[in-house]
Amino acid sequence: MLIAAAHLVTAEDAPEPVPAAGFVDITDGTISGVGSGAPPRPADVTLDVGYLLPGFVDLQVNGYFGAEFQTADAGRWATVAARLPSTGTTSFAPTLITAPIDRLAATLRGARAIVAALPPGGARVLGVHVEGPFIAPQRRGAHNPAWITEPTPAAVRVLVEAGDGMLRLVTLAPEVAGALAAIDRLTGAGVLVSVGHSDATAGQVALAADHGARMVTHLFNAQRPLGHKEPGVVGQALTDERLTSGLIADLHHVAGSVCGLAFRAAPGRIALVTDAAAPAGMPPGEYLLGGEPVLLPPGEGAPPVRADGTLAGSALRMDGAVGNAVACGASLPAAVAAATRIPADLIGRPDLGRLAAGAAADLVWLGPDLRTRATWVAGRLVYTDGTAATVTSGCG
Repeated sequence: MLIAAAHLVTAEDAPEPVPAAGFVDITDGTISGVGSGAPPRPADVTLDVGYLLPGFVDLQVNGYFGAEFQTADAGRWATVAARLPSTGTTSFAPTLITAPIDRLAATLRGARAIVAALPPGGARVLGVHVEGPFIAPQRRGAHNPAWITEPTPAAVRVLVEAGDGMLRLVTLAPEVAGALAAIDRLTGAGVLVSVGHSDATAGQVALAADHGARMVTHLFNAQRPLGHKEPGVVGQALTDERLTSGLIADLHHVAGSVCGLAFRAAPGRIALVTDAAAPAGMPPGEYLLGGEPVLLPPGEGAPPVRADGTLAGSALRMDGAVGNAVACGASLPAAVAAATRIPADLIGRPDLGRLAAGAAADLVWLGPDLRTRATWVAGRLVYTDGTAATVTSGCG
C-alpha cells in the first residue's frame, strides 16, 4: 500500500524541514519506503490536507473509556486498546498506581495473559508501567498513603518476577531508603526507571541517573520544584542530558507557558504523555483510579480529581497533547517527536515512532486542526472519522 500525503512529519532524530508533501510505502505491515514529493506510482490513499505522521506512543495510561487497568478485566483492556487509535495512539503502556505489593504482582501476572489474548487491530501494549508504591509520601499526589512502601530487595524481587516479560517501566522516588539498589535491580532486569512522586534534591536525582534512571514522570507535578538555590527534581530533569521527562500537556497540570519552557530548555528530551485515567473519553461523573473514586467535573478538558480536589490523572488525548504543545510554542516536528520517536526510543522500541524504512507501519493522519482523522496499525486501517480519503480507499 502506498499513501501520499500533503505533509509528512517523519519524527527523524535530526532537525526536520517544514513538513512537505511525500509518501509512505508499506509492505506486510512494515514501512518499506519513505520519500518526498510525488509518489513513484499511483497512490492507494491520497491525503490532500493535514499531516501524516507516526502513530503516538504513550508511556502513561492509567485507563480510558471508563476502564482503569488496575481493576479492568480482559474485555475492558481490549476495549481500550481497540479505541485508543481514535486518539492517534498506536502504542501505550498501561499504568498501575500505588497499591499493596501483592496486588500489583497479581495484576502484573494477569496482564501477561490478557495482553497475549488481545485481538489484533488495536493499539500495541508496550508493557506495564508501575507508578509507585516506592514514592515519597509528601509528594504522593492522588496515591493512597497507606500503600506507600520502601523498595526493599524482597518487594522489588516480587514485582520483577511477577512482571517477567511485562514490567517495562517503574516510577519511584530516588531519595527513599533502598531506592538506588532498586534502580540497579530494575535496570538490570531491563526495566526503565523513572524519577517521580519525589522530594529529591537535584543531587539525588543525578545519583539516580548515575545508577541508570533515564526518565522523570510527569515533569513539574508531584515533585520538588525548581529553585534558584536547590534545582530540585525539575531543575535536574531539565539540565541533565541523561533524563527524558514525561509532560502532561493538558494545560491544567502544567501551564501553557511552562510547557513551552520545557520544550525550549530540554529539546529532544520531552515525551508527551496523557496520564489518562478511566474518565478520559467519557462524560462527567465518578470513576476509579487505583481502585478508588475520582470525579470528572464538567468542562472541556477538565482533569479528574479526588474528593479533596487533588488532580488524579487526566482526560487528555494524545492528539490534543500535540496540538497544545504546538500552541505553547513547540514546532510541529518537535511536538510530534515528543509523542512518537522520543518515547519509543526511551522504552527501547526503535521500530516504533518514526516514518522510516523498516519501522512498523503505525501511522496517524491529523487534519489541519491536528485532530485524528485516520489511524493505521501495522499498515491496517483501524480508525477513520469517515473522511472519504480513507473510507473509499479499500485499505484495511
